[in-house]
Amino acid sequence: MDWTEKFADTKSEVRNLNTALPETTRAFGALGKTVKDAGAVDYKAKEYVALGIAVATKCEACIMFHVETLIKCGATREEVAEVLGMTIQMGGGPSMMYAAKALACYDALAETG
Repeated sequence: MDWTEKFADTKSEVRNLNTALPETTRAFGALGKTVKDAGAVDYKAKEYVALGIAVATKCEACIMFHVETLIKCGATREEVAEVLGMTIQMGGGPSMMYAAKALACYDALAETG
């Protein structure tokens, strides 16, 4: 699977949705900003939680967005792998399969980023 191409397609689809539902997607974006603002838990840690949830819910698009953000936050492959280990522990076999996808996504996006 070409994660870079798939991610570009996903971003295009999201831009299309933003055009069709500007108020809704703007409100969703505002929610995202609010929950990620500084607080007791730092931004990078919140993104690790989001990645774990993306894997557990089997959302490949979510995996790509959160992996990209973690790369921008300076997350290492080893850190991402440890988070994926927790995801596997909590979600069993299905999480293990999507954790493998998330690590492959990290490898592909880290190469191009």
